Amino acid sequence: MESTIEEIRRTVGEEKVLCGVSGGVDSAVLAKLIHKAVGSQLRCVFVDHGLLRKNEPDYISGRLAQSLGFEVEVHDFSETFLSKLDGIVDPEEKRRIIGEQFIRSFESAVQSGADFRFLGQGTLYPDIIESGGVRGTADVIKSHHNVGGLPDDMEFELLEPLRELFKDEVRKVGKELGLPEDVLGRHPFPGPGLGVRIIGEITKERVKILQEADHIFIDALRKHGIYDKIWQAFAVLVPVKTVGVMGDERTYANLIALRAVTSVDGMTADWYRLPENVLSEVSNKIVNLVTGVNRVVYDVSSKPPSTIEWE
Repeated sequence: MESTIEEIRRTVGEEKVLCGVSGGVDSAVLAKLIHKAVGSQLRCVFVDHGLLRKNEPDYISGRLAQSLGFEVEVHDFSETFLSKLDGIVDPEEKRRIIGEQFIRSFESAVQSGADFRFLGQGTLYPDIIESGGVRGTADVIKSHHNVGGLPDDMEFELLEPLRELFKDEVRKVGKELGLPEDVLGRHPFPGPGLGVRIIGEITKERVKILQEADHIFIDALRKHGIYDKIWQAFAVLVPVKTVGVMGDERTYANLIALRAVTSVDGMTADWYRLPENVLSEVSNKIVNLVTGVNRVVYDVSSKPPSTIEWE
């Protein structure tokens, strides 16, 4: 780790660094690592794109900032992102739009990119592999917003000290840096957020539905003491409506799919065998508490052939 810190210092020199903090493990470790190298030359910015987990901005400005030991600015660009995504259903196009708007949002947040030569990103080796970036030989499985969606004319030079690491290695670095277990143990969350967990068109209503369903799912995993046994768990809003019955009335509402997997580095994964009582509890709560949902299914696909995320 010390060699990486020295390399960051040599690369940055006296220049300022802007760091995108998302709330995930990668960007938290990245921010702590760069801050250890250059201190006050670092400015951390969190861009709220409106496609986040429930109450995520509060977590960023509260628990995460406290754990890092320095301020993380919160900037709300949710209306801009949702406007850009209006009517977009293709997952690769979603990722490209979100990737470009991230950079534009950072430029806007700091008023002028000219004061910041470097932009720190928590890019990992799997991001590069899946985006087809390993010596140009790999197929594009899915473009990660921080790899395949970056604009050519951005004003920053990228600083990516974690790009040769896997997730488990990043967590080890974070532990050496003194970050607490509740920060390092968070499940991975995609940069495009719920934008790639809402299959098809993205709207405010659909975002709200998925946030509530996902929150119920994750809360149940924590309550039953199995959250830390799972690599990643989340809900997906599927663009299919099904017939149901609520009371004596017919409903025609949305389908929610639940996904939970075990993995070491995210390159391969197996579906997690959730206890029947947990599945039953989560399904009942989602159907009864989330307006607009009347059916819940569980994804039992492994990677490969499926990816962890649905888009």
